[in-house]
Amino acid sequence: MAEEAILGFLQNNEQITDSGQFSAEFNIDHNELVNVIKSLHGFRYIDVQDIKKETWILTDEGKKYAAEGSPEVQLFLAVPEEGSISKDELQKKLAPAVFKIGCSQAGKNKWVEMGKQVSRKVKDVEDKVKGQLLQIQQGKEFDKESINSLKARKLIVPQIWKGYSVKKGPNYAPERKKVATDLTRENLQNWKELEFKEYNFKAKGAPVDAGHLHALLKVRKQFKDIFVQMGFEEMPTNNYVESSFWNFDALFQPQQHPARDSHDTFFLKVPSTTRTLPEDYVERVKRVHESGGYGSRGYNYDWKREEANKNLLRTHTTAVSSRMLYALAQKPFVPKKYFSIDRVFRNEAVDRTHLAEFHQIEGLICDRGLTLGDLIGVLEDFFSRLGMSKLRFKPAYNPYTEPSMEIFSYHEGLGKWVEIGNSGMFRPEMLLPMGLPEDVRVIAWGLSLERPTMILYGIDNIRDLFGHKVDLDLIKRNPICRVGI
Repeated sequence: MAEEAILGFLQNNEQITDSGQFSAEFNIDHNELVNVIKSLHGFRYIDVQDIKKETWILTDEGKKYAAEGSPEVQLFLAVPEEGSISKDELQKKLAPAVFKIGCSQAGKNKWVEMGKQVSRKVKDVEDKVKGQLLQIQQGKEFDKESINSLKARKLIVPQIWKGYSVKKGPNYAPERKKVATDLTRENLQNWKELEFKEYNFKAKGAPVDAGHLHALLKVRKQFKDIFVQMGFEEMPTNNYVESSFWNFDALFQPQQHPARDSHDTFFLKVPSTTRTLPEDYVERVKRVHESGGYGSRGYNYDWKREEANKNLLRTHTTAVSSRMLYALAQKPFVPKKYFSIDRVFRNEAVDRTHLAEFHQIEGLICDRGLTLGDLIGVLEDFFSRLGMSKLRFKPAYNPYTEPSMEIFSYHEGLGKWVEIGNSGMFRPEMLLPMGLPEDVRVIAWGLSLERPTMILYGIDNIRDLFGHKVDLDLIKRNPICRVGI
């Protein structure tokens, strides 16, 4: 109907000056008319020009007064024609907002005498506000003073109306021709008899549905590439569930250490304990904990097997490192470079920078005669590939490394030194019970995956990066990761 009206009108007239007036005259919904105009314009049946007008629409309060009358008139009608009414009684007759506004406006208009008793000062009043609101609903125009008055009372708000003026286009015809839009077999067989729709080679195609890599996966890939370039071999990290033995005891971490409490670690109920451990190795670990050995005095406490058997969600990927080093010690020694990047779990309060699960990056080198100088050299090489050339090291304490160092890098954006990781040399109490030769040393370091990812992608809340609150659109839009560039 709208299309026939437009093409038919233009057949006998030069143009449609205003699509809004046209829709009103022909009783056509303006939105429907606009859709048809856009379609005809696309096929060049018509040419169009935009029209923009500022119109006024009623607020919810304005609609209420248009239906029930303005507050001042409602108040005036509630006052008796003769005599007076107490202010308290008058207030009971009206809604609180109507009474408050009505008192102000009726007093301003000098319609009533306000005091403890309220009485009329005039016989009749005209509800100009209601009349103006009704006329605005009908689309009529008003003088600037009336508009400003209604606007000040927040009874109307401006709205930009968009329409079109329309005239014949280069392909105008009183009736739209049906054009072929698909290159089907039938259409190609009869192509001489058909008119094909013109192809728009500048039009964008429909978005292709596809998977998108999470920002963590992109940064992880960059870190993995750096390790591989440096000759490291990836460790298998598929076991989220680990025994306390491999997670703590094998690392020479005492059983009374605070990290082994339930408020720091997630222990499993089912299965609650591990089934098998290498018994001869367990015995050596027990002995070094209780009475020392290999030049150590140990911790001098009663080591309990039931504590070592408890299953948990691993708190660090160093549990994997301990398994790999033990396996390495069971064969003729060969130097190794290992790395891992995977998820770990800790019973921490969730906030902007902490989650109960996160990803740990770990690297270690096992060889004869390694020193702290080798560790510092490897760290400078590793972090320089990340674009961090300014490093500082601070002595620290870890149960299973000695010496231990915190790693700091100068952040140009923040203008200060920022902690980026931890490092150290595995203790003899950890390595020698495994069966590694006495001259073998292991240097290691670790850092989180989330912190550099948040810095690279400008994310200040870790929950926006990982977890159920992540915005999927963010995953689709995030750029390629460029570590160290």
